[in-house]
Amino acid sequence: MSRPPGAPSAAHESAAPSCTTLDCLHCSVRHLAVCSALSPDEVQALEQVTVPQQVGMGSTLARTGEERQHVYTLTAGALRLVRTLADGRRQIYGFVLPGDYLGLSGSDHHRHDIEAIADSRVCRVSLPQMKALRGRYPHLERKLLQRACQELDAAQDAALSLARLQPAEKLADFLLRLAAREARLGGDGLRVSLPMGRGDIADHLGLTMETVSRTFTKLRQQGLIALPHLNVVEILNEEGLRELAGEGLT
Repeated sequence: MSRPPGAPSAAHESAAPSCTTLDCLHCSVRHLAVCSALSPDEVQALEQVTVPQQVGMGSTLARTGEERQHVYTLTAGALRLVRTLADGRRQIYGFVLPGDYLGLSGSDHHRHDIEAIADSRVCRVSLPQMKALRGRYPHLERKLLQRACQELDAAQDAALSLARLQPAEKLADFLLRLAAREARLGGDGLRVSLPMGRGDIADHLGLTMETVSRTFTKLRQQGLIALPHLNVVEILNEEGLRELAGEGLT
């Protein structure tokens, strides 16, 4: 049964905050989030308007076409941004990982379905309250502008990858981007967690799931990566992986 227009998404209906208080200063992903622009005293103002929300795996935080009412920072788990094409095919625009901010859009409506691919947690702030904070703290506005520029650069890189790279090059580029995220979270950047499945990776890279699986095997056989677990990749030859990812960009 389809959901009536204007009705809340599944995550809005069933996901309740896991707690009623926040400790933003000690958040494990604060250094990656836009709130890192705020001083300890200013963080208190943010905490007063922030609601923590659980998003269970398989839940939908927002649907394409719904009016945007909140911005979100992911603090745990993983989300995917999905758009269904006219012919029914699914395109995954990107993945949202801890520290990422959802709200940099000029549209009044959501442009993608936002789905949880793991049990996740977000910090939710209403659009009017975030607007007030941005006006009150110019350095937060600058941080958001910086994030918008970074997302634009990432989108251009992703478009180039989809347009020009072969499957092995696409996957190498994808793994290196995830490895860079792991490094920013404090890891060594050589052990990559994959919260998304092979089908999600395929729909993101414009490949079939069978091609993605074969390409993982090919990279392993070439000694570039190891696959100790279905959802873990160890980069054994970072230089070789970078050379592979860069071949289609020369």
